[in-house]
Amino acid sequence: MIRIGIISDTHLSDATPELDRLIEYHFNDIEVILHAGDLVHMDVLNAFGGKRIHAVCGNMDTADVVKTLPRKKVLEFDGYRIGLIHGGGDPSGMESRLKDEFDTVHCIVYGHTHKPYNEVHEGILYFNPGSPTDKIFSPFNSLGILTIDTTISGSIIRLP
Repeated sequence: MIRIGIISDTHLSDATPELDRLIEYHFNDIEVILHAGDLVHMDVLNAFGGKRIHAVCGNMDTADVVKTLPRKKVLEFDGYRIGLIHGGGDPSGMESRLKDEFDTVHCIVYGHTHKPYNEVHEGILYFNPGSPTDKIFSPFNSLGILTIDTTISGSIIRLP
């Protein structure tokens, strides 16, 4: 079984003690983390310590982040292909637009809306962890975990 930490839309200029605590508490036993963009600054990745991190850029990231990170990528874990992208534009219809970004994936991890989403459509798991730091579009902060075993599934962690 593989567990993957999922985070997006941190919107920070640096790793903060609050983010460090969230990572330590919720991702303590997780080795791989996916960040679905809107880090804002590359220094945010320092919060993840020695963990393997895969990240993409988002629409609010600085030029340095956009220059350093790809807009999207595909990762494979135990035969499951995961598309990682930030997303953009109007939140309505997001899933159908994201599907067109990838060939044959089992899961699409995305951000942008700040609203958690964990649904399967046409055999693809669409997973948005929400934002751990910003509640402008959601009444609560959140992050997530993907679990790969005989299937791939997601869980949203609602933060206090």
